[in-house]
Amino acid sequence: MSGHNKWSTIKHKKGKADARRGKLFTKLIRELTTAAREGGGDPEGNPRLRAAIQAAKAANMPSENITKAIQRGTGELPGVAYEEVLYEGYGPGGVAVMLQVLTDNRNRTTAELRHLFGKHGGNLGESGCVAYLFKKQGYLILPKSAGSEDVVMEAVLEAGAEDFFAEDPELYEVYTAPEDLHRVKGVLEARGFPVEQAKVEMVPTVQVRLEDKKAEQMIRLMEAFEDHDDVQNVWANFDIDTKLLEAR
Repeated sequence: MSGHNKWSTIKHKKGKADARRGKLFTKLIRELTTAAREGGGDPEGNPRLRAAIQAAKAANMPSENITKAIQRGTGELPGVAYEEVLYEGYGPGGVAVMLQVLTDNRNRTTAELRHLFGKHGGNLGESGCVAYLFKKQGYLILPKSAGSEDVVMEAVLEAGAEDFFAEDPELYEVYTAPEDLHRVKGVLEARGFPVEQAKVEMVPTVQVRLEDKKAEQMIRLMEAFEDHDDVQNVWANFDIDTKLLEAR
């Protein structure tokens, strides 16, 4: 299993009991507002907004907050306009890092992210410097309680998924083409399979193995990015021992 998947699944597990709910809500509100501004306020015709609403509900965000965030995006309520920016760079040991950001001040965000890269043994790169090392894919997580490996694998492949992994002791991981993500999710849920997460991710095509000091540096860098209000998603192609990640 890739470092990307280890980080995603561990973050997903810890997110269920995330004490920093206020920070999570901030990120979700930005995504709701931006999705509504770009694609309109109707989730039926706006897959990005539909996914944002589902993520907000999964985090137990009050319906009133969700509605207001969407209305800020559609212009029904005043609000900040966020710019979506993709940053690329390198972590310790030459690990490729990609950051999806929503910011109301690009200069400030760039300076802050450059500082975080440098502080933790990496550096901010130019646009396109690592993007070729990633592939955009739909990514779904199902609990092992959804059914036996054979039953779930058959269901996800029949639904049109591209790949299926059962290495994690608690979760099944499913990959789809980006455009098939929500259709596959809908098919699985209609058949009674619970989907805990469904989102488009940048999946690394190669991995960089890290150990000892560089592994610790990389984990601290990822945590710093996750804690930054402007960073919506962070992806990296490191491969670090699972026990070290789970100990954080």
